[in-house]
Amino acid sequence: MLLVLAALWGASFMFIKIGDRELQPITLVGFRMALGALTLVPIVLVSVGARRALRELRGAAWPLVVTGLLNSAIPIFAITWAETRLDSGLTAIIQASAPLFTALLALRFSHDQRVRGSRLAGLVVGFAGVALLVGGRPSGQIAAALAVVFSAICYAGAALYAGRQLGGVSPLVTALGTLTAATLVTLPIGLFQLPSHMTGWKVTASVLTLGIAGTGVAYVLYYGLISGAGASRAILITYLVPTFAVVYGALLLGEPVTAAAIGGLALVLAGVGLGTGAIRPGRSRRLASSET
Repeated sequence: MLLVLAALWGASFMFIKIGDRELQPITLVGFRMALGALTLVPIVLVSVGARRALRELRGAAWPLVVTGLLNSAIPIFAITWAETRLDSGLTAIIQASAPLFTALLALRFSHDQRVRGSRLAGLVVGFAGVALLVGGRPSGQIAAALAVVFSAICYAGAALYAGRQLGGVSPLVTALGTLTAATLVTLPIGLFQLPSHMTGWKVTASVLTLGIAGTGVAYVLYYGLISGAGASRAILITYLVPTFAVVYGALLLGEPVTAAAIGGLALVLAGVGLGTGAIRPGRSRRLASSET
């Protein structure tokens, strides 16, 4: 499930790049959100039930709207717009910094979180990688790179907010509610910016794949992964998605793989591992000494 999900989300950056060829970013986002929500409707009805789903949607309507904006509409639009100027692989690498911002925001909004030692070093290393990737862009691409950074901040804020406000809502209902809210915000605007011609089959297929597989099915896999393997293992998706995205971009879109991108990826992922506590050097040493 982890590899399938990483392959889907990694490919999403490639499909966004293809969709941007003929669609305005807001139009692409609107159709993606709508298709994702429609994909989830029958799954929610079967697994949760209509009565319970409606009760939870009504009871948490406002938090679902806020989360839909912070976790779907705003960051995905920022990423989609950024890919009109950036390679898909580079976008995925910068976006992988989201857990770093989650740890940073937790310092302010979750007082039980204490970041020191190796975790603090991880934040420094990770943000150095982000600075390398953003600062090394040509002047015409810096705004796009910063938009991806902004999307990572949105994801981080949404994670903290949803953890506080949506704890009593089932994950699939949360996914459906947030995608529905994002659809209502983005699709009406996107419909006014439809192209004057029928899109090519590659763009059409990319939109369908983004919405159905990369959004709807991916949510089901993600929450199933958390349920079956636990959140600590589900975080491994952060390491796999940018790697898949870089490979897709290089092999299928002909995007260059630069030394700066590889170096930035290494710094960001090392920072995420240390900053989130997924990698603990002290624990490794203790395990080695106990085995001897």
